[in-house]
Amino acid sequence: MEKVLGIGGFFFRSNDPAALAKWYEQHLGVNPVPTSGEDSEWRQQEGPTAFAPFPADSKYFGDAEKCWMLNFRVRDIDAMVAQLQAVGIEVVLVPDTEPFGRFARLKDPEGNPIELWQPAD
Repeated sequence: MEKVLGIGGFFFRSNDPAALAKWYEQHLGVNPVPTSGEDSEWRQQEGPTAFAPFPADSKYFGDAEKCWMLNFRVRDIDAMVAQLQAVGIEVVLVPDTEPFGRFARLKDPEGNPIELWQPAD
């Protein structure tokens, strides 16, 4: 059976797409989609990816109105959390997440849930 190779893109609606793309680039290092040959696309580092549908009434994402949550793998969750908090972004470390690794939660400027994940070694 032929299988997909990974996530090729994540597309979602936004009230201000340019400002939100800039926020992701500035705070999480996610380059926006290139508009010319001089721009570079965001490249993921190879690693585990979770693909997990949740029950419709799950409280895992926080806001019941949100139907998706981005989960980004990070190398050093403490450094990433400190970097985000230093510019006034509220981030909450999730306690007791072994054996999967460490997690932190935040929201983008439009209230979309984001989870940071430092996989267990």
